[in-house]
Amino acid sequence: MRVSKLVTTAFRIVTTALLALFWILPAQAQQSNGQYSMQEIVDAGHGFFGSTSGGLAKVVERAFESHGLPNGYILGQEGSGAFVAGLTYGEGTLNTKNAGQHSVFWQGPSLGLDWGGQGSRTMMLVYNLPDVNALYERYGGVSGSAYVIAGVGMQVNVNRDVVLVPIRTGVGARIGINAGYLKLTREPTWNPF
Repeated sequence: MRVSKLVTTAFRIVTTALLALFWILPAQAQQSNGQYSMQEIVDAGHGFFGSTSGGLAKVVERAFESHGLPNGYILGQEGSGAFVAGLTYGEGTLNTKNAGQHSVFWQGPSLGLDWGGQGSRTMMLVYNLPDVNALYERYGGVSGSAYVIAGVGMQVNVNRDVVLVPIRTGVGARIGINAGYLKLTREPTWNPF
């Protein structure tokens, strides 16, 4: 009778341990897949943009609804200006869970019904990035701006499967819509092409 109780107790302990293991492993796999949660991005954005970014959470929420969880993000600053044709220049740091931090620079031309200039702090959400080297490409997109003193805006740029979603907050006077691309590079350059 005692051996029977001992076997039953041992069976229960092993079964409980196995069930716990099956519950823990998927949670650890989900945490280690290299993606960022919405709260992690909002916290990074508030730390970067400061308390003046009241609309940041709504813009990030919209990006997450459209594109899911990013596997990287870039924090940086940029300047841009346009009078029909425009130019954008920026620099920042790519943050990833699996590959660490990397410097990144971007520049790009645009063309459209667009006038004015702006200086922005920029957070770019990066989706479907297979490795850091795949980031340094051209990403096409369409942008609309309505800055009068300050504003928050979001844009989507695509290159094959990799998607960049720049979220900008800044100051300036700019209004319009344009089409163009951003070219991301490892080193700064004045050549936007």
